[in-house]
Amino acid sequence: MSRAAPRVAVLISGEGSNLQALLDAASAGTLGAEIAVVVSNRAAARGLVRARDAGVAARHLGGKDISREAYDDALASLLAEYSPDLLVLAGFMRIFSASFIARFAGRILNIHPSLLPAYPGLDTHRRALDAGEHWHGATVHFVTVELDAGPAALQYRLRVRAGDTVESLTARVHVGEHLILPRAVEWFVGGRLRLENDSVMLDGRRLSQPVIMEE
Repeated sequence: MSRAAPRVAVLISGEGSNLQALLDAASAGTLGAEIAVVVSNRAAARGLVRARDAGVAARHLGGKDISREAYDDALASLLAEYSPDLLVLAGFMRIFSASFIARFAGRILNIHPSLLPAYPGLDTHRRALDAGEHWHGATVHFVTVELDAGPAALQYRLRVRAGDTVESLTARVHVGEHLILPRAVEWFVGGRLRLENDSVMLDGRRLSQPVIMEE
């Protein structure tokens, strides 16, 4: 009897372009996993439509009027219905409590639009341009308690061009995000990528720096 495919839950808040990259990889058979559910904290998130169009369970869990801990408990209960092996944050605009992260320790990946540790938080492309950076990109990292500070596994780097705008840089970084996020998920569900004692392990070796892909 064949082993069931690993199950992935994707958490979103908006457009869902990185979710679409994961859905496309799953459909093509290159993700190595089933996307079991997509959850959004915003009912109007277009990513929920993308999930439904792909035949994936799409769930809305709002939480404006409850505490972070209460929201995280509700989210954990929802996720338990789908038994995910991995949580992927693809533009999920909420910060988790320490207890939620502990519950899924080593099983949460996030995609962030900068070359972490540079520019954690929001508005990363404008901040990189304002600072005159020569390099910019995106990072897939394991989620820990400190915001955008978990160990990085994979980065996409590109040179900032003369004349780049926030819009052009955003579009170029998106191309890279859509490459590295499915790859990191494939590595994780295939047993190649894991978090061990706060270090990223790839194929049994501790990474001293994230794997780099360049434009």
